[in-house]
Amino acid sequence: MSHLAWQKSSFSNADGGSTCLELAAGNGDVRHVRESDEPNTIVTTTTVKLRAFILGAKAGEFDHLI
Repeated sequence: MSHLAWQKSSFSNADGGSTCLELAAGNGDVRHVRESDEPNTIVTTTTVKLRAFILGAKAGEFDHLI
């Protein structure tokens, strides 16, 4: 998946950039997520599922995990 254009959050640089999640758009409705320090481990999902997760994170639904 080296052809993907990975994007990371500007918030990822708080500790020097070693704790980054990166996102990339795949073909059609496919989206990919990976950790910058484990670039060969990629989770694949859809835009609908990723949107639901991001909205939940913004709403604080996962705050108890951090």
